[in-house]
Amino acid sequence: MAIDLQLNEHSFGGAAVSRPADQLQECDRRKPSTPASVYGPLMTQEAQPLLPVTGNASSGTNRNAEKYQRILDAAVAVFADKGFFNSRISDIADRASVADGTVYLYFKNKEEILMTAINTAFDAFMSHARTEVEKLPSPAQRLRRLAFLHLNALGSNRNLAVVFQMELRQSTRFLSEFSHHHMVEYLRLVRAAIHEGQASGVFRRDLPEKIAANCFFGALDEMVTSWVLSEHEYRLSNVADLVVDIFLNGMQGGGNQAVAPKAVP
Repeated sequence: MAIDLQLNEHSFGGAAVSRPADQLQECDRRKPSTPASVYGPLMTQEAQPLLPVTGNASSGTNRNAEKYQRILDAAVAVFADKGFFNSRISDIADRASVADGTVYLYFKNKEEILMTAINTAFDAFMSHARTEVEKLPSPAQRLRRLAFLHLNALGSNRNLAVVFQMELRQSTRFLSEFSHHHMVEYLRLVRAAIHEGQASGVFRRDLPEKIAANCFFGALDEMVTSWVLSEHEYRLSNVADLVVDIFLNGMQGGGNQAVAPKAVP
């Protein structure tokens, strides 16, 4: 069965804002000898470091895996705090406690840092999600688990959530690149569960699986955005079951409805 997985910059949700090309180029190149100041802990208690990267980070004399990862973590924190277009390489270097020139040993510009941080985090998430989801026997259980993993991953790292929900969407090019390289993979996992549920008669067969998959992601994506913007503190992953219950059962009264967990404000 052929599945159309073509996405565009709007598939990730939200309206992308185009930026002039000259804003996408990092112009704050400092000398390698510029001293770096220490800003204290790299991440808050809620913002856990990205998972360690492999490959390029461990190859070559100028690639130190720990320092490479420290720069990525620092960049996420700076982008979340200042915004991508207002951030400078010197800000990232200061946060990572390295000289400005050291950053350029690993990355060409802050655009490459942003996409590397996003790619690293999403690849780690998808690897974990596939392993977890494949263990479960029913399509509904797979969707429920994926929803929890989605919200838990971003809910445990507010800086990363801000970058995903806000900064990634400030550029049509960033958004398009992410959608074509990563959202296809995410939606394929969702659509596989929906397709299996429809084939077995558990889910309605008259609903296009592509639209259903987009609705599933869209609901979770909006919950993350709402959490990022909220003035109230709550555990984001607690709403996963509520979202999936609405997705699977709808809001129509009567019939056998699943008992939803207590709502989180």
